[in-house]
Amino acid sequence: MERSRSAGVGPGDPCTIASAFAPAHVTGIFRPASRGRDPRERGSLGAGIVLELGVRATAELRPSDRPRRIVTSDLGRPLPISEDVARRLFSDRIGTLRVRLTHELPVGQGFGMSAAGAAATALAVAPLVGASRARAFEIAHLADLFGGGGLGGVAAIAGGGGLEFRERPGVPPWGRVRHRALEGTVLVGVVGRPIPSPRVLTSASALRRIDRASGALDGLLRRPTSTGFFAASEAFTDRAGLSPPSLTRLLRALRRCDAWAAQAMFGRTFFARPRSAGARTAVLDVLRRAGVPTLEVGASPGGARSLGTRGPRAQPF
Repeated sequence: MERSRSAGVGPGDPCTIASAFAPAHVTGIFRPASRGRDPRERGSLGAGIVLELGVRATAELRPSDRPRRIVTSDLGRPLPISEDVARRLFSDRIGTLRVRLTHELPVGQGFGMSAAGAAATALAVAPLVGASRARAFEIAHLADLFGGGGLGGVAAIAGGGGLEFRERPGVPPWGRVRHRALEGTVLVGVVGRPIPSPRVLTSASALRRIDRASGALDGLLRRPTSTGFFAASEAFTDRAGLSPPSLTRLLRALRRCDAWAAQAMFGRTFFARPRSAGARTAVLDVLRRAGVPTLEVGASPGGARSLGTRGPRAQPF
């Protein structure tokens, strides 16, 4: 009995429930930086937008005489990265851990949903096992990195919202991310099937193109502004050549409407920022005529966060 109580919950304990939210994120420009000896300092340099939509996670720890971990979601399929987060945090503790994820944007389309799912899972499970917030982000970063989800998504959403500029690779405090507020909204839409991140991240030719295309990144990180971000994202999209023809044609049409428009890495997805009310009307008309479902979404004011814990064994972190 003593072992059960020190490791989690005992058979007589009621359940403990915790929840968390992690925002989605679109990357406009990036450069892989994965040579650090410590994997916590690997990832990418880059810039993107932290969105107000994302992934919600609810974790429930119930008494049990053996360790069990169950991760489910609204997608109805396995989520190996979030499952790895739950496994790493829960370890061999006694009890039944159930995690339920709800996704507010498509998975595999450049919205950073694997990173959001990993971070939300980590922040929901952490108080149930006595882990710190910093440890939760470390675990989420490692799971996303080694699971092929992405290189810098967890770092991008860990510390704040709005525009994010990854100045040093890895999850903080190894990495360094600067955040800037972004007023207003961006338009996002999907024009094709998902592009699996591992297929791009393991392609030597794709990585060489990405490195050559990221020339504007150094100047952007020295002077991080919203105008600079959208201009650099457009240039990166065009030079990297990862956009399928249908998306390329749409981006050109949106730019002719006086809007910034770029590919969300690595999806068949665009994000656009009209420069005026008239441009917004023109952009929406182009998208309507093209039959592209579109969502207008704001930047999140903050990063991934706990939504609270209830139960007699709740622990702050």
